[in-house]
Amino acid sequence: MSRRAFLFAALFFASLFVLADPRARAAARVDLDGAWQFRTDPSREGEARRWWRQAPDGLETVHVPHTWNLGRHDDYEGTAWYFKSFEAPDGLRGRQVELHFGATFYRSRVWLNGIEVGAHEGGHTAYYFDITSLLRRVNTLAVRIDNMPTESTIPGWAMRLRFTNNVWYDWWHYGGIVRSVWLTVNDAALIRRQHIRTRVDGRHAEVADRVFLENTTPRPVAVKLMLRVVPPPGGGPAVALAERALMLEPGASEEAVALRVPDARLWGLDDPQLYRLEVELRDASGATLDILANTFGIRTVEIRDRRLYLNGEWVRLTGITRHEDSPWEGLAETSGTIRHDYDDMKALHVTLTRPVHYPQHQEVLDYSDRNGILLVPEIPVWQFNEKQLSDPKVRALAKQMLREMVEHNANHPSIFAWSVANESETSTPGGRAYFNTLRDMLKELDPDRFVTFADDGLPGISRAEESASSMADFIMMNQYFGTWTGPAGPLPNVLDRIGAMFPDKMLIISEFGAVGIFAPDLEAAERLRSKIMRDQLALFAKYDWIGGAIFWCYQDYKSHRNLRPALTQGQVEVGLVDENRQRRPSYWLWRELNAPAKVALDWSPPIMYTPPEGFRATVTRRGPEEIPSYSLRKYRVVWEARDDDDQLVAKGERVLPDVGNARVVEGTWAAPATKAVTLTLRLYRPTGFLASETTLSWWEPRSDGEDIEEMRKKGTPAPQ
Repeated sequence: MSRRAFLFAALFFASLFVLADPRARAAARVDLDGAWQFRTDPSREGEARRWWRQAPDGLETVHVPHTWNLGRHDDYEGTAWYFKSFEAPDGLRGRQVELHFGATFYRSRVWLNGIEVGAHEGGHTAYYFDITSLLRRVNTLAVRIDNMPTESTIPGWAMRLRFTNNVWYDWWHYGGIVRSVWLTVNDAALIRRQHIRTRVDGRHAEVADRVFLENTTPRPVAVKLMLRVVPPPGGGPAVALAERALMLEPGASEEAVALRVPDARLWGLDDPQLYRLEVELRDASGATLDILANTFGIRTVEIRDRRLYLNGEWVRLTGITRHEDSPWEGLAETSGTIRHDYDDMKALHVTLTRPVHYPQHQEVLDYSDRNGILLVPEIPVWQFNEKQLSDPKVRALAKQMLREMVEHNANHPSIFAWSVANESETSTPGGRAYFNTLRDMLKELDPDRFVTFADDGLPGISRAEESASSMADFIMMNQYFGTWTGPAGPLPNVLDRIGAMFPDKMLIISEFGAVGIFAPDLEAAERLRSKIMRDQLALFAKYDWIGGAIFWCYQDYKSHRNLRPALTQGQVEVGLVDENRQRRPSYWLWRELNAPAKVALDWSPPIMYTPPEGFRATVTRRGPEEIPSYSLRKYRVVWEARDDDDQLVAKGERVLPDVGNARVVEGTWAAPATKAVTLTLRLYRPTGFLASETTLSWWEPRSDGEDIEEMRKKGTPAPQ
């Protein structure tokens, strides 16, 4: 019986079974989210008392995904336990069953029915255990989790900051089962994953797929591997097909398959075309053993002459970072919170981000694929000193985290580079060796993507060779001139010096901004943040080798660091929105400064004392001497004019095939009998997000002429 057939056969267990989502396998899946039992273990007595065999008293019911660091356990660090009982139908016996965790922060040990099945370290990547031999009709899971940092955990004590006597990392220590838990039921063979690579060949594309297979039996299995590429959404006829007959030996193996996609549609910022590669594994009788489907995109990302090129076009991009943090969910985020925040970030014109310091929720990557955001995911090696970077345990753990991040996420077209560290002592021999080791590993795992890290030490070096940035594919620079780094004045000279020191490197400003503690109050902090934003974006634009700039950050987030005096915990006041997603004035300034087009709007013909009868708008894309700058194709102009009673006077829309130096849009209407007209013109991206909005108002002038100056202020030509 196939896993899909088994799914529908187990009707009595239907409340726990769901089909995997379209990017995952079409196997049976037992969802273990929902109600679990929970207890903290501050004295670490659980193991001595064998809680994995018998759950203790004093349990509370929680709902997984869950973090304990909300509510009464807000600042708890240490160990805690989760327990769950579930029934398994008889049909599972004899089948290969795996227990999956989307992420647990930070160290976990897992027992099933009193037997330890395994352990995992790392708080942001998925892992699984084979529990076939331990499964019973009635089962009890026990999970012990420890969120305590050390010098050799990642994230861990920020020993580069040891002189401050505060080595906590700069975000909250959310312990718990922070992403979903589920079982999968496997047949004689399964598809573990696939790694899809593409190469554009004129109008066509070559797709190279490495399919990772596993034979779960002790004997060889004859199988047929079938692949098809379809254009989602909605699927449709396959655009490429391949199949192969195999004899799978017991254990793991991999198979390389090549396909050709004719007339390939490229993935881009405003036209993020996606394909789906479906892999089906059949046995000798033709029965389906497993199905796996992943979306992917076809695009080229190159760095040439210190510039970033997407599909052959020179682009300069901007964006903002975002912590996985909110007062209502903490790190255990739901898809709804992620979509809300990223919709808001797209309204802020985000086309590039290093999302934050750790591997991201799958929804973040899927969203970026669908909506045209380039990403540089990172592992949370933050403020590590040379001793930590040289520690074999740290390096082994960093390799594990990077491997897990790459293997789970390498098919996402939004990812164009990987980052291996942030603000650490990478300008030391041990730091350079750390980067070199991780870079070489990543080039073997994922040869098509760039490797870099976030470097805050560049202003202090005298030669390029001092920094591991000299070995990176491009430089990411964190700089806080105007706050942490010192006065804003030296920044131009620093950029000049870095540009001369690394004459063959593109640079992305991976962090800039202003935290509230550098101002006496929130209002003053907003003025400082806005000034830095305005001044520094204009400065970055002057250097054509600066390929992008990323603002820190979208929202305020919880921390033990960077707080106002006398506070030991609270929100870091750094966001364009606060922790409750309430927008600050700098939100609107960022939206204005990063709009991809400029719109000049005027009445046509120029008016005096009579209501306007039309308008003329000139839409101009930002040029390469600005930042951001990228091509604008198939943008849609929508306009409407309303009278003083808010009644519609006229409306219209037009699609602009290509917005170059200037595109003129005009509209007319019969002169309304009204004392006021308000014209609103909106420019929409092909993906539906608002790119700009401009409003023009006219009202009947007073006979004494006192409102003429007010008309000028609102952008209305005054009577001559």
